[in-house]
Parts: sequence; C-alpha cells; structure tokens
Amino acid sequence: MVDQPVDVAVIGGGPAGLAAAIKAREAGAERVTIIERSESLGGLLDQCIHTGFGLFYFREDLTGPEYAHRFIERATDLGVKTQLETMVLDITSDRKITATGKDGMVALEARAIVLAMGCRERTRESVMIPGTRPAGILTAGTAQRYVNVDGFIPGKDIVILGSGDIGMIMARRLAMEGTNVKAVVEILPYVGGLIRNEVQCLYDFDIPVFLEHTVVEVHGRQRVEGVTIAKLDKSQELMPGTERLIGCDTLLLSVGLIPENEVSLAAGVKLNPLTGGPIVDDRRETSIPGIFAAGNVVHVHDLVDNVTWEGELAGVFAAEYAMAKAVPVKRRITMEVGENIRYVVPNHICPEREVTIYVRVKEPQEKVSIKVGDITTKSYRAVKPSEMIKLELSRNELGKIKEGVKTLIVNCQKRGREDDKGTGNYLHYVSDGLSGEGGR
Repeated sequence: MVDQPVDVAVIGGGPAGLAAAIKAREAGAERVTIIERSESLGGLLDQCIHTGFGLFYFREDLTGPEYAHRFIERATDLGVKTQLETMVLDITSDRKITATGKDGMVALEARAIVLAMGCRERTRESVMIPGTRPAGILTAGTAQRYVNVDGFIPGKDIVILGSGDIGMIMARRLAMEGTNVKAVVEILPYVGGLIRNEVQCLYDFDIPVFLEHTVVEVHGRQRVEGVTIAKLDKSQELMPGTERLIGCDTLLLSVGLIPENEVSLAAGVKLNPLTGGPIVDDRRETSIPGIFAAGNVVHVHDLVDNVTWEGELAGVFAAEYAMAKAVPVKRRITMEVGENIRYVVPNHICPEREVTIYVRVKEPQEKVSIKVGDITTKSYRAVKPSEMIKLELSRNELGKIKEGVKTLIVNCQKRGREDDKGTGNYLHYVSDGLSGEGGR
C-alpha cells in the first residue's frame, strides 16, 4: 500500500462531490481525485428519472441522469481522476486517507479533502415500528432504485409511512405503474415535503393522506399482510380507539435522512447536533483545517441546485488551501438559532465577503419575518420546516455588523400589522426529489 499524493481528494461522487472536484480543478488544483464507493459517478441522480433538476442552476428542466451527465462530462474533460468501487475506511486529521477497492487497500495523502458522502435513509429500526418482521418493508429510496433502475415493482398494495419528497414522488411513480397506493401516513400535522410534490404527487392522484397518524403495528409472517395505523394527540401519544387496519403487501418508509459522517468523526471533525453534519464556516471548512464538507453530508437539502453550489464553494476553497493560497480570516462571526429556527448553515461566517446562509424553521408559520441580527430582515407569506430558506447576505448588509459583535442570531418572528406589506416572498420550490426533509 503506497501513499498517493493528491492536491484535493473528494470523498463521494454525487452532485456535491462532482461540483467540488470540477471547481477545484478550475481553481488551479492539479491533482484532484474523486473516491466513490459505487460503480459509477452521479450518486442517486441515476435513479431519479423524473424531471425537475437544474431549474435554477441551468435554467432547464432535466432528469437526474441528464443533470449528472453534464457534471461527469465536465469532470472528465478537466482530467479529474476517479477511484470507483472504493470505500473510504479512515481519515486522519492530517488528511491521510485509507480506503479499500477492487485492487486492495489504497492510501492517499491529500493537501485538502472535501467530504461529500451525502446521507442515508432512516430504517424501520430507526423509528422503532413494532410488529413482525416479514418481507415487504423497505425504504422509499430503495424502492425508487428497484422501479427506476432494475424495473422491479416491489408490491401491489402499498402504504407509505412519511410524507417526505421521495415518499410522495414514489407514491406517484407507483400509482403510475398501476399499483394501489392505499395511504400516505404522516406523524406531523402537515405534509413533510414540498408543496409542489404534495399537489402533484398526492392530490392529483387522489392518494389518501393521514396526518397526525403513524404505523403502530406490522402484520404478516412471510410477507406483509397489513399495517395498523392510529392517530396521535398533540403530545404524539396514541389516541385509543383510533386504530385502523389497512391491508397491504408493502410498507415503504420515508421517515428522514441521516448525514453520512462516520469517517468525519474518525478525522475528529466536530458535528452539529442540530443537523447531524459537520460544523462549517462560509468556505465550508470544518473544524479540522484543510477538511471541507458540502451537500447533504452537512445538512439535508431540498434541491440539487443548492447541493451543487455548496459543492462548488467547498471545491474552490479546498483548492486554495491545497495551493497555500488561502486568505487568513480576520474576523469570525458565529451564527446562532433564535425563535422558531431549527438550524442555520454555515455556523460561522466572515463578514468581509458576501455570504449565503441556509435556514430551516421548526414550525410552519404565516406572515413572518426572518431577521438576521440587526443587519437585515426579510418577509415571507409562509414558511414550513420542509422548505429550506436561502438568504443571500450582501457586503453592504454584512458591513452593518458592529465592531466587537461576535454572534448573529437568526429569528423567525410573526410580523406586526404595520409590516404586513412585506416582500411577499413565499417558499414554493420545485422539488427534484433527490433530497429534502424526509426525502432523498
């Protein structure tokens, strides 16, 4: 096992990793390598055959494979190296990578690393659904691969637990294939995915939705024969007498995502308990110098366009670090969550340059203002947890941060009557179904 020196090593060949590798090469890094555990680049894009990708980045309506192909082609043209079917086993804080692949153990010594491993779906064990353990229980993403890549329909009578974007997209996909999607069951009092998917995937196909319900038991021995669902009260306690048996042969789970950060922890990268991903600054550098992170490994995105932009940001700054061109940060501001804010990314910013921050709220609200410290306030007609808020902070706005201020608190507050004539912003994105709160 011989050490292979590289300038920038990108772990993960999905949209974030591809974007990071491309930008690192364009920024001047000579030796850029993508390490990907799958047999091809593109991540989950290959199984997302529906359109809705690239509407913001390319201003075009593409399928997942079409979107991926453009980046794979560009990376190839730039001479980005790839090591496919290679699993990273360990990363050290001094950026040494140990991996295993088709030809045995691989060791790389990188000047900079970009973490772009994405996220994985929560399973039945994660949400502790009681009952027997028959065949026919699978995640929505696995079902998507079965249907779109392998041409295999997982069942005839389907119940979907969770209303994340991938769950709703698969409800529509399976209905189009002729299966009987009998219910989408959601524990929250509102649909967990984007509005467009709620309308186009559920309402347009007359698929029943049970809000404030969950699966309380799975029935069947060899194969799923049905599930019992029940209503929950405001404390999410089961309400006796509300049980309902739904006969089905398949249960799909769309119950959230977990950023893949096992190797991040091995390197000593500090994780944010609010997102499950690394704590990063506006350059997407983690707590370990020279190790950057981007995409769903940092926080779960709604749109692949934002994943791509975040990957590009990490790639540029990783290249600068690798080439010893990184500009020292003179001032560091910590972003903190306030009223009705679940998380803010990045966690630290430098006020000397324009910054884009991503915010998720805890609860749905109407007629609100998102206030970033005392530097800017933006009004929204409505916000909901499943739709990420993207705020671009200009140099002029950041210049309002007073000397000595070390933190900015982000709040989501109800507007007063005098503020009702706000900007009229309304979070209504087109989902690509690759990612999203409870989606993929």
